Amino acid sequence: MKNRIRELRKAMGSRQEDLATAVGVSRQTIIAIENDKYDPTLALAMRLARHLGTTVEELFTLEEDWL
Repeated sequence: MKNRIRELRKAMGSRQEDLATAVGVSRQTIIAIENDKYDPTLALAMRLARHLGTTVEELFTLEEDWL
């Protein structure tokens, strides 16, 4: 699953640590999600989307081979 977290976080001028604190996870979790190494739970995806001012659907996209 691809995501736009890094792009939106940087546009906000936010650091990985700031985002992690805001959504209640570690910086390492944010790094793993941004690098497509970890797919967040639905609850975390919703918190990330809310904090980044978007929807889950706009934040995450399935890779083509999943469709």
